[in-house]
Amino acid sequence: MTYRVDLAFRVEEALATLPDKGQQEIFETIAAALIRPDNWPPPGGRHGALCWGPLSWVAFAAYPDGIEVYDMGWAG
Repeated sequence: MTYRVDLAFRVEEALATLPDKGQQEIFETIAAALIRPDNWPPPGGRHGALCWGPLSWVAFAAYPDGIEVYDMGWAG
């Protein structure tokens, strides 16, 4: 099954300010969240979840066909 990933506007802006290493880690953290639908919150966007990377985190909402990342952080 193919899933979609949407990024909130503020996430896109934040990604643009990160160095390549930070962008790569955020995308790896998003991918880790995406491939584990059993850890998603209930679909519909009313509940959120966090996924942690080594120096990053992403907050996301779930929908039947994918996730929307609405916040992120990188501590590198």
